[in-house]
Amino acid sequence: MEPVSMAVIFCALFAALFLLTITIKAVRLVSQAEAVVIERLGRYDRTLAPGLHVIVPFIERPRMVLWTFVRAVGPERYYRQTQAITYIDMREAVYDFPKQNVITKDNVTMEINALLYYQITDPRAAVYEVANLPEAIEKLTQTTLRNVIGSLDLDESLVSRDRINEKLRIILDEATDKWGVKINRVELQEVNPPQDIKVAMEKQMRAERDRRALILEAEGTKGAQILQAEGHQQSQILRAEGEAQARVINAQAEAEARLKIAQAEAQALKQIKEAIGGGDATAYAIAMQYVKTLPVLMDGKNDKLVVVPYEASAMVGSLACLKTIFDKD
Repeated sequence: MEPVSMAVIFCALFAALFLLTITIKAVRLVSQAEAVVIERLGRYDRTLAPGLHVIVPFIERPRMVLWTFVRAVGPERYYRQTQAITYIDMREAVYDFPKQNVITKDNVTMEINALLYYQITDPRAAVYEVANLPEAIEKLTQTTLRNVIGSLDLDESLVSRDRINEKLRIILDEATDKWGVKINRVELQEVNPPQDIKVAMEKQMRAERDRRALILEAEGTKGAQILQAEGHQQSQILRAEGEAQARVINAQAEAEARLKIAQAEAQALKQIKEAIGGGDATAYAIAMQYVKTLPVLMDGKNDKLVVVPYEASAMVGSLACLKTIFDKD
């Protein structure tokens, strides 16, 4: 009985182990943001979404694909590992490429380090349309980056990062669309020109800053001189306007004074004419001027030439007019 019992127990254990193995192979648990490609007898059958699934053992099996992982372990060191996987990560992933040498349009060699953000949208295409998707994206990015930088000169490649990033993203997105991949962003992390180019660029920037400083200083001096000249011009204009206004005022005052004097003389002549009974008042005025001038002429300090008018009789007539007036008084 014992040998038969041992055989039964062995068969039962074998059957239990076989059932456990079948159950393990038949049940597949797919986590969130993951996908599994199932093949039936070597042909694509379906893609398992997140959740619990049951497959037919030995007839259906998950497709294993080669996947290269690149991780930065230092400033200049990268760890690269290729392994077979069955669960495809559907989340957005970042690929940090090692530095590579590229040549610009003007034959300058630079080191460029790029970051690529991509996401798998079709697991079936990512498995069957390309072998080792991360490595294919890396090689495609390197060649595209060389082509884009090769069409630009050094200055454009240094100041046009946004344009380069967008151009790379569009080209890579179109090229990887058949692989079931969406390229979300491409970033140039580091752009390092050669050391001699750096020194030349620093000298150029320093010269440019000095030139701008000289220009600003010259513009400041020019502005100050212009303001000073405008101020001097305005002061001269105001001074001339003041002098003109003063002359006008003086002329008006002098004209008014002369007018007053003329009016006073006219009034005096009128009164003289009335006093002499309608005689010639002009002769009286001339006689008065002769009388006022005689003391000056008779002064010994006078060194002026005295001219006696030829019409001396007119002066005598004037004096006779004065006598007439005094006699009436």
